[in-house]
Amino acid sequence: MIRNYLKIAFRNLVKNKVYSFINIMGLAVGMGVAMLIGLWINDELNFNKSFDNYNKLGQAYMHQTFNGHIGAQTAVPHPLAKELREKYPSFKDVVMASWNNDHILGYKDAKFTKSGMHVEPAFTRMFSLKMLKGEQNGLQEVNSVMLNETLAKSLFGNEDPIGKIIRFDAKANMKVTGVFEDFPHNSEMATVHLLTPWAYYLTDEAWVKRAADQWDNNSFQCYVQLNEKTEFEPLSAKLKDLVLNKRNQEGKVSKPVLFIHPMSKWHLYSDFKEGVNIGGRIQFVWLFGAIGIFVLLLACINFMNLSTARSEKRAKEVGIRKAIGSVRTQLINQFLSESMLVVFVAFLIALSLVTVTLPWFNDLASKKMTMLWTNPLFWIISLVFVAVTGLLSGSYPALYLSSFEPVKVLKGTFRVGRFASIPRKVLVVVQFTVSVTLIIGTIIVYRQIQYAKDRPIGYDRNSLIYIDMTTPDLYGKYDVIRNDLLNTGMVENMAESSSPVTGIWSSNIGFSWQGMDPNAQPLFGTIACTHDFGKTVGFQFIEGRDFSRDFKTDTSAMILNESAAKMVASKDVVGKFITWNNRKYHVVGIIKDMIMQSPYEPIMPSVFIMDYGWANVISVKLKPSVSASAALSKVEAVFKKHNPGSPFDYKFVDQEFGQKFATEERVGKLASFFAVLAIFISCLGLFGLASFVAEQRTKEIGIRKVLGASVANLWTLLSRDFVLLVIISCLIAIPIAYYFLNDWLQKYEYRTGISWWIFAASGGGALAITLLTVSFQAIKAALMNPIKSLKSE
Repeated sequence: MIRNYLKIAFRNLVKNKVYSFINIMGLAVGMGVAMLIGLWINDELNFNKSFDNYNKLGQAYMHQTFNGHIGAQTAVPHPLAKELREKYPSFKDVVMASWNNDHILGYKDAKFTKSGMHVEPAFTRMFSLKMLKGEQNGLQEVNSVMLNETLAKSLFGNEDPIGKIIRFDAKANMKVTGVFEDFPHNSEMATVHLLTPWAYYLTDEAWVKRAADQWDNNSFQCYVQLNEKTEFEPLSAKLKDLVLNKRNQEGKVSKPVLFIHPMSKWHLYSDFKEGVNIGGRIQFVWLFGAIGIFVLLLACINFMNLSTARSEKRAKEVGIRKAIGSVRTQLINQFLSESMLVVFVAFLIALSLVTVTLPWFNDLASKKMTMLWTNPLFWIISLVFVAVTGLLSGSYPALYLSSFEPVKVLKGTFRVGRFASIPRKVLVVVQFTVSVTLIIGTIIVYRQIQYAKDRPIGYDRNSLIYIDMTTPDLYGKYDVIRNDLLNTGMVENMAESSSPVTGIWSSNIGFSWQGMDPNAQPLFGTIACTHDFGKTVGFQFIEGRDFSRDFKTDTSAMILNESAAKMVASKDVVGKFITWNNRKYHVVGIIKDMIMQSPYEPIMPSVFIMDYGWANVISVKLKPSVSASAALSKVEAVFKKHNPGSPFDYKFVDQEFGQKFATEERVGKLASFFAVLAIFISCLGLFGLASFVAEQRTKEIGIRKVLGASVANLWTLLSRDFVLLVIISCLIAIPIAYYFLNDWLQKYEYRTGISWWIFAASGGGALAITLLTVSFQAIKAALMNPIKSLKSE
């Protein structure tokens, strides 16, 4: 019986090639999209799960209140780890860690810049390093280093790395004590290529050692592992006032609240607003999950629409089969088997499409996903997926077709009825409602990105590069390096600073001035720089002047950005004195706000001071009139001269600034990709329905042509119903899109508005696509010779 069902199903597919193609391709594309989204969601939900202690690992976070707002931070005080270890038995392990910074490693002639962390020895056990060579406790010695597999291969090739001595940051010799597997791409540690001991950090950086008992210096990370019976929320409740109670009166003003954020929430629930976790990337998981379901639903709707639309073609078949004894169950099984065959063929094509497009999709989504061919769960889910899709897309046609009455069908009195097309129209409206919503969403995402990009950045990022000062060879040579760079004829200016122009690496409290609210505790971004920083990056002055060598008192000068100046006073800020760290600074200038952090957030009030001893970054302004490649080769020669033990690693400021839009741009590209596919699937179905309607009304069209109807009249007749359905879809999609997208925009302090033209353009675009799709069949039918359609009458 099943063999017979499949044979009839195959014959019907071959007989109706166009409709079979539309059904199979529509389902294949829909299933392919659902698979890609499923792989993406699987990758997101399994983020960090490669760590054995996943359920018990966490990181110390703090909420602090500054400038009237509560912010969340991972930066905590140095003595926190010791306090947690000694006084709280709820922890199995507690480790301090530095930030994941770039370091220079050299072995023989090979030199690489790779990112890594200084950590306490228990880190390797907590994060379950999978050792390839050496032991997991390889950070016991001060001058030891552990490398990941890729870095070890790059440095040593086929040599055994264990025991080899490498040059670290051009200032220390470190012994390789272990090689571990690269951290998975879908983990927070993916960019950690090397680990060095915390003990080395203490000896290398004097300020780190001094911070050992400073509860107000938040410059470190702290990771914890809980005991098996300990839960995160009750523990955080116990710890919340720990830092507050350790601070002096001045430090308590920021109201620090300590809590442990579990690893299970690091990736998907990382956003906080005013002390409350508001989610994070989990919103994208829900969003793309919904899109996957809707795109698959669009493909199923195509199948249902075309199957029911062609019901008259199969009415006699149903009547004859019922007359000779077929029961309704057999007919339902027949139509469901056809549906399952179509879905299975579509599934095979979908697998091929996903395999071919996955590398491209990985680039688009910044992932390293692979097909789960050897995973039994993948095949179980796929088979269930095929069965559900087959039942979903075939159930309505099967029930509808099997309900025909054989007497009416065989007597020729069977008519589908005036309301038979209503379900099909409803499904078309659903299709285009989803498609138009996706179009509107894509436009608004790109508008938000462009709105932030058009925001004045307050400096000139063109032809500007910066180099991290990772080795001692670059310190104490400011004038020499600057003169050599200027003498190349390729460089306009050069300066040093404590932070690059694309970030604020230090923020501080403790500022005071005359007339300040005694209860206030302002937080200012603090950037130390040399005389030439403003000229190099292009300060835009509102009032006052830049630092100048003509004024010896400028060693105690300060420049404020607009936001900081507004906090100090409403007017006459230049000339005021501001005290910080027991030192009095006089304000010499006010500059326009510079976007150094997120372009979607308010500008952080910031101050610039002169301090040649607090330098981390060299900024170089290339001459715009020369080619970048020629200028960079000259600049590289200067840095090789003064820093021979390190590779010349530089970053273009405009590229680094562009990275601030990476997440939103990725969402925009994914949304536009899915919107295009949704429109494609909808148009496939519309094309099939239009061809069926044209075929169904062939004789009517012939009579109208004989009576004088023009091609335009007939085109209007055949297109009108479809256009009306799309207009209804637009009217439904617009309020839905506005509700969800307005809610999405609220998470940005600096956001675009939702203009009426976005809805008009989306609706107009959908109408234009509909007319193009329908017009082919409508005009083809209108141009047909009426003699052919009426000769049998």
